[in-house]
Amino acid sequence: MTDIKELYEKKGQGHVFAFFDELNEEEQKSLLKQAADIDLDEVAGLVSSLVKNSGGSKNETIADELAPADYIPLPDSETGVADLWEKARAEGEKALRSGRVAAFTVAGGQGTRLGYDGPKGTYGVSPVLKSSLFQIFAEKILAASRIYGKAIHWYLMTSIINNEETVKFFEENEYFGLHKERVHFFTQGLMPAVDDDGKILLADKANIALSPDGHGGALRALVRSGSIRQMEADGIDTISYFQVDNPLVRCIDPEFIGFHLLRDSELSSKTVPKAYPEEKVGVFCEQNGKAVVVEYSDLPERLASELDENGEIKFRAGSIAIHVFARDFIKKLGAGQSEDAQLPFHLANKKVAHITPDGEVHEPTEPNAYKFEMFVFDSLPFAQNPVIIETARADDFSPVKNAEGVDSPKTSREDQLRQFARWVKAAGVEIETDDTGLPPFTFEISPLFADTEERFVEKWNALTEKPELTEGLVLV
Repeated sequence: MTDIKELYEKKGQGHVFAFFDELNEEEQKSLLKQAADIDLDEVAGLVSSLVKNSGGSKNETIADELAPADYIPLPDSETGVADLWEKARAEGEKALRSGRVAAFTVAGGQGTRLGYDGPKGTYGVSPVLKSSLFQIFAEKILAASRIYGKAIHWYLMTSIINNEETVKFFEENEYFGLHKERVHFFTQGLMPAVDDDGKILLADKANIALSPDGHGGALRALVRSGSIRQMEADGIDTISYFQVDNPLVRCIDPEFIGFHLLRDSELSSKTVPKAYPEEKVGVFCEQNGKAVVVEYSDLPERLASELDENGEIKFRAGSIAIHVFARDFIKKLGAGQSEDAQLPFHLANKKVAHITPDGEVHEPTEPNAYKFEMFVFDSLPFAQNPVIIETARADDFSPVKNAEGVDSPKTSREDQLRQFARWVKAAGVEIETDDTGLPPFTFEISPLFADTEERFVEKWNALTEKPELTEGLVLV
C-alpha cells in the first residue's frame, strides 16, 4: 500500500489518495487496486505527446501522402476472378475443419444510444423473434461448427460495466447451444481520464475516473487475459474479429479466412464501397507505402468528395470493422514491448464528472477532460502482407448504432428481411418486394436453418413439405 501511494506522490499524482483516510477498508483496497493497474509512465508519456499538443488539425497536411488502397474485388464484379475466390474458400474451409479458427467479438458497450438499459449484445434485433445480437452470432458460430465438424471457440471482450450481466445472459440462455467451455469472456482494459494539466481525475473519493481503452485495446486485452496462451494450447492461429453491433456480419467466412491464409497475412480486412462521400466510416488508404485506415473525420474533405475517371468515389474503400488476425501478430502487438509494433493512443476531449479538491462533485457542461483510446485499425500498418477484400454490404454490414434513422434497429431489421427475401427468390420462390427488395410481411431465417444464400437454397430444395411464406414465419 505504502509503495503505491509513494509512487503516485513521486509521479505528481498523489492527489488520487487525498481522501484515502475517509474510506472504509474495502474502498481502500479497491482504490489501491485501481491505482496499481495504471501505468503512470505510460500516462505521463501520453499527456506529454497528446494533451500538451492537442491543438490544430492534420487533415490537409496528410492529403498529398494518401492514395486509394488496393483491394480484392468481389467475384461478380468486372475485375473479380471467380476461381481465386474458390481457391480461397477451399483454403478457409480446410482451416475450419482443422480447428485453427476462433471467433472474437468486441462487446464492451452498453445500449445507451439505443435507449436500452443493458449490454448492447443482449439487445433484440431480428425481425420476428427479436433475437439478441449475441444469439444471432452464437447461432452463426454453432452453424459453422456443425458444417465443418469442428467446435469453434468464441472469445468475447466485455467491460467492467457489462461483464457480469453479459455472462449471466449467456448462462440463462444456456450459451445458445454452444459448449460453455468454448465461450471465453474477458474484460477490456481501462485508462484514467486526466485534466488539462495531466492530473488523473477521481470519479468519487474511492474511485478513479476510468474509461475503456478503445477497441484497439482488444489486442492487449487478449494477451493480458491469457487468451492468446489458451489459443496456442488449442492450436488456434487465426482469429475472426467483428464488433457486437452488426447482426449481418459473417462471423465465420471461409473465403475471407482463405484469402488471409493464402497471402500469409498478419491482418486481413473487409471493405464495402462507401454509399456516399460523407458516410461515417473510415477509409482504407495507402500512405507512404503502407496500408492504413483514415477515420472519416480525418480524411481531407477534398479527398472524401473526389471522383475517379468512372465517376465513382475515388477513396471509396470503407472500413467496416471486420478483420482476420494472425494469432502471433496479436501476441506481438498486444504485448507492446517494441516501439516498432505498438498501437498509438488517440485523444478524446470529453465531459467527465469528478471530485474537486474540496470533495465536491463537479458536473461539467463542457468538455473538461481527456480520455485515451486505441483503434484496432491502427494495427494495419504494422502487419506483414495485409489483405483487403471487398464484401457485399447487403450480406455483411448493417450495424445497429442509433435509436432512429441511419444504422438503427429499424434499418437493420429491414436489411435482414431484404437478405432473407433474396435467399428465398434464389430458391425459386415467388415473393413480392418493393423497389428496395423489402417484402411486405415479416419473416425470419435462423442461422441454424441456413447461414448463407447457397445453404438456404440447398436446405429449401431438400424440404419435402415447403412452408408457405407468411407473416411471422421463422425457419429454424
